[in-house]
Amino acid sequence: MELTPRKKEILKVVIESYISTAEPVGSKAIAAQLTSKVSTATIRNELADLVEMGYLEQPHTSAGRVPSPKGYRLYVNELMEQRALSLQETEQINRALRMKMQELDGVISKAGQMAAALVNYPAYAMAGVKSELAIQRFDLLGVDATSFIAVVMTEDSRVSSRLLHTELPVRADALADLAVLLNEQFTHLHVSQMSRRLMDLAGQTAPGLFIVLNVAVNYAIEVLQGSEKNRAVTAGANNLLKLPEFRDADKAHELMSFMVENPEDLPVPAEGAHMQILIGPENVNEALKDTSVVVASYDIGDNMRGLIGVVGPTRMDYATVAARLSYFAEGLTKMFGKQEKEGLLPVPKEDHDRHE
Repeated sequence: MELTPRKKEILKVVIESYISTAEPVGSKAIAAQLTSKVSTATIRNELADLVEMGYLEQPHTSAGRVPSPKGYRLYVNELMEQRALSLQETEQINRALRMKMQELDGVISKAGQMAAALVNYPAYAMAGVKSELAIQRFDLLGVDATSFIAVVMTEDSRVSSRLLHTELPVRADALADLAVLLNEQFTHLHVSQMSRRLMDLAGQTAPGLFIVLNVAVNYAIEVLQGSEKNRAVTAGANNLLKLPEFRDADKAHELMSFMVENPEDLPVPAEGAHMQILIGPENVNEALKDTSVVVASYDIGDNMRGLIGVVGPTRMDYATVAARLSYFAEGLTKMFGKQEKEGLLPVPKEDHDRHE
């Protein structure tokens, strides 16, 4: 069965009407919106064909039609018109981008909040770390005879510190010497290289000092392994409650819980893709099977990529969401580029994780 231009026009009318009203669309409503005069009987025949082809669904025998995920995919790929942002929309986004967001974690959180406000759907933001991150600097600060604080700065300028303990007393001057050794031997190495370097030094370092060295290096490895995960935040999850698709409290709660508790499992664009739209079952995670996700990436600099995504019903206004998200992502790329030139980014954030 051929997907004729008239079938495509009818499909486009059904999808855009359903996006606007969340109600099944009938033949009379379609006839009123077609560019050429077509009888309702002909439209009903075309609708039946579109259902048979899998582009539309009929919830009830006497009801109108609603789009299927296959129909939405054709719409996004072929039928959706590129939407230009209004002057008011661009000013709103530009005002948000002018806010001072110098700290990377702050940018991620703000970006998610702004995206949710711009589209009125739940949103999320992530920053992917530089691949094969390494330690840039070590500092060891004595606390008492058997305790010290290890401070490590990674190559993306994140600072972490932890109170560590040793089995034997360590002098302050020995800690200073070990800090020099760490900066000479363990910076700019990947995790596997650090482990091998530590074993190489086992027979060349006094046992008491090697214990301290081992504790500090293993803490640095833990920091690097933790940094390999995407840092993710969600915002606007309660926007789901405004949508007719999520009037069922259990359904809304399930999706909201997934977004809040597992943000790192939300979709990311394919490598090299500026924007990606995932519709219904195209989302791998079961919690997202009845939703659509629009996600855009932006350049943070220093081989790092950030992303912002929007989660909504399959009835999402794809054209508007894609236009706003794309403009916002481009603005973030420009903001990071400008701040990097001015030396404003990144500002390290200390993450004191002390275990007594």
